[in-house]
Amino acid sequence: MYWTRRQLLQQAACGFGYLAFAGLAAQAAGGDNPLAPKPPHHPPRAKRVIFLFMHGGPSHVDTFDYKPKLQQDDGKDAPVDPKSFRADASRRLMASPWKFRQHGESGLWISELFPEVARHADELCVIRSMHTNGQSHGQAVLMLHTGSENLTRPSMGSWIVYGLGTENSNLPGFVTICPPRGHGGAQNYGNAFLPAIYQGTAIGNADTPASAAQIRYLHHPYLPAEVQRHQLNFLQRLNHEHLRRTGEDDQLEGAIQSFELAFRMQRVAPEILDLSRESAATRKLYGIDEKPTDDFGRQCLMARRLLEAGVRFVSVSHSFKWDQHGNLKAGHERNAKEVDKPIAALLTDLKERGLLQDTLVVWGGEFGRTPMAQGKDGRDHNPQGFTVWLAGGGVKPGLAYGNTDDYGHKAVENPVHMHDLHATILWLLGLDHEKLTFRYAGRDFRLTDVHGKVVHEIMI
Repeated sequence: MYWTRRQLLQQAACGFGYLAFAGLAAQAAGGDNPLAPKPPHHPPRAKRVIFLFMHGGPSHVDTFDYKPKLQQDDGKDAPVDPKSFRADASRRLMASPWKFRQHGESGLWISELFPEVARHADELCVIRSMHTNGQSHGQAVLMLHTGSENLTRPSMGSWIVYGLGTENSNLPGFVTICPPRGHGGAQNYGNAFLPAIYQGTAIGNADTPASAAQIRYLHHPYLPAEVQRHQLNFLQRLNHEHLRRTGEDDQLEGAIQSFELAFRMQRVAPEILDLSRESAATRKLYGIDEKPTDDFGRQCLMARRLLEAGVRFVSVSHSFKWDQHGNLKAGHERNAKEVDKPIAALLTDLKERGLLQDTLVVWGGEFGRTPMAQGKDGRDHNPQGFTVWLAGGGVKPGLAYGNTDDYGHKAVENPVHMHDLHATILWLLGLDHEKLTFRYAGRDFRLTDVHGKVVHEIMI
């Protein structure tokens, strides 16, 4: 009996549906799903991460690293090695224009730029001895996100999802909200040589207001789900047949997996991204519908909803605003007002929901700023010493770890390199950075390359 192509497809339609159902069943059982939860290397302190990225490099000596000597020697020449900063840079010390005071039972020093975050002082673990590679934003931002300042490498979120999978098979394991378009752009949430399914899913970008940020093509304008399923079944059959003929193909395998995930996301993602489902009190807590906190508040609340739904790693970006080479006072005050209330709300919300204890919150930029003035009232880039803070997820609360010198120029006590921070974040998640490897081009790669040591001193 001879069948036309149309007849064959019509007769086989039920078979395609069965194959799709079998595939979904296998994924639900964790069989062929690369995002299925995976066992950690050791008992984890944290299950998930939210990274609050302050793009541009906030000044540590004006926020979380109090330097009385800098205040005392305002206007004097900095007694530092001229080779340790740019040849054309000023050596004139500039005092912080903000007052610092101690907060909480821990007595952590925090400037008046962050009054709301300061209420959570006893939950913060402040690392004041960070240093990194890269004098420029492009280098340092890539270093922060991927562990390399000049090569294409998988991002931190991709490594974490590769190592642990995710807790919701209907959502990506790694989501980045309003990510930067420059200074590495998509590389900052890319998978590089890891399988494509581990790349970050972007919601909007730095040029999109958070109120308009959505996952693209999440809603089909006219086709119902069952028709889309039939279309996808046919497409996947062709993809699998091509894969059978050509052999391993990371891009095609990634497309197959991404299509299936995208189809499942249509059912659950719209509800999670709908902030109107939150109470008026919660929206007010985050500063939504208020100036100047609406944009970052929406990002933080969206991040909490994603984490609560099982997403493993969420990155939230405060767009390129912290680069105050001039007009430091006005710039940093504007920036802090935009993020202070939402960040404090996030910490409050996570704690009230019982999520903070196993959620690791990481705050920081790509580097810090110099204690020396640039121009009349600015500060230059400083990768030699700066501050990040962590909260929840197994870190010691109310701790100040490490120190920069008397002026905040260079990490001198218990220095923590960016590789060390990455190794520590992985360890808190139950991953050994030396064991989390992927073989590519004849060698084993890892987030920390051949470097990194875990900072056990900051852990509970």
